[in-house]
Amino acid sequence: MSSHTRPPQPGIRLRVDLGGVLRPHRSAKIEAHLRVDVAADGAPTDLPAVQLAVIIAVDVAEHNRAAVRHALPSALRALPDRISFAVLGSGPEPVRCYPRGDDEWAVADREERRRAAFVAGSLPLHREGPRPAGYAAWVAGARALLAGRPVSVRHLVLITDGSSAAGDTRLEEELDACAGQFTCDVFAVGADWAPDPLLTLAERLHGMAEFVDDGLGHAITAAIHQLRRVHTPHLPIEVTVRPSVRQVSLSEKAPRPHRLGGLLQPGRPHRWSFPTYQWEQGGRDYLLTLVADSDADPLETELQFAMVSIGDVHAPVTARWHLPGQSPPHDPAGADSVRGLNATARMRSALRQGLVALQEHQRDTAEDRLGQAARLAARFGTDWVLDEIRTVADIEDAAAGRVRLRAVDAGTLGPLILRAGSRPGGPLADAVGARPGPRCGDCGTPAGSEARYCIACGERLL
Repeated sequence: MSSHTRPPQPGIRLRVDLGGVLRPHRSAKIEAHLRVDVAADGAPTDLPAVQLAVIIAVDVAEHNRAAVRHALPSALRALPDRISFAVLGSGPEPVRCYPRGDDEWAVADREERRRAAFVAGSLPLHREGPRPAGYAAWVAGARALLAGRPVSVRHLVLITDGSSAAGDTRLEEELDACAGQFTCDVFAVGADWAPDPLLTLAERLHGMAEFVDDGLGHAITAAIHQLRRVHTPHLPIEVTVRPSVRQVSLSEKAPRPHRLGGLLQPGRPHRWSFPTYQWEQGGRDYLLTLVADSDADPLETELQFAMVSIGDVHAPVTARWHLPGQSPPHDPAGADSVRGLNATARMRSALRQGLVALQEHQRDTAEDRLGQAARLAARFGTDWVLDEIRTVADIEDAAAGRVRLRAVDAGTLGPLILRAGSRPGGPLADAVGARPGPRCGDCGTPAGSEARYCIACGERLL
């Protein structure tokens, strides 16, 4: 464990860019790109292991025991000293495998790791008989167990072959109850799992979903080491809106797509809190969407629609309603970055939809969606999307969105669909960037890199 003292407040930079031109309407949509950068300000990068509690849950049928036989003991032997841990097996309900006896948690040291690795050899797995309880039972069991371990980072590692997914109707309800309680990474093994519920788990519980064909032990160890690089376990983004704003939503777009659940603050009907988790040094991109009623607002007047707050850092969301039928002189300066976030989300969605359509033998739809994804990937220079498309199709002209499907075994598409929905991306809005050249300081009209005077208002460019 590190002996350094970690600072209570990281260094935070927040930038807000508004997207598009606002027209008066009873349900007008306002979109803003939030760019949040967090710096540890010289703090040690490793979180002390004593501040972590991890559940390793093995939702695997007996006939797939080979997938975890060596990986689980290997991962347990690699646990850092003083981390709290528990191992769950199934039969078919989740059942604690380690620690034994009445203790709910073990604290890793040399002896505990040795015992846990030995006991994992007899891990209970579900066999023929009653159907397993479903993913909802796993996250409910993790929530109950983690509630008694008040540490900084609480995390579930779920290893699944999909055998508990049939008939699971309570997952969304249980995920609502788990919001803010812990985070979750999902590792899929075998070949019979469905991607959608695994992506839902990762998206709602702020983790990742990954197919592991080989090297499961290393993947578990890497996930736990990743938790130790967390500088700020919990960092809420608060949004305070003007009374005319009726709906508020916030979604993380990069590095991973995550749905954020907003919580109204008691006694503060216009303040929303969106919890976020596992902040390392680096940046994240969010899309803030407000739905506002313009009936009582003045036109062509700068208005503050919201205040975004992260810790002690605040940034306003300001814009104006423009007169109907008249074109404003220019788009807001941040319109490009918001359009970039939306376009990148469409790229991810098109890639996933194309792969799902291919899995369902809808080749025309698959070709159309994968072509859309290729066109957007060429625009943004997103090579990993083009690489994924090349596993199932020949790209004839990426910029034009022309692809030609190849014969593919539908059973091999699950890992591709999982990666399309959970793979981390870069700072996506930065990929499109601002238009080249200066902008007029008076009216904001973009100008060419060699321009000296604004073509709209004639003012000299500074």
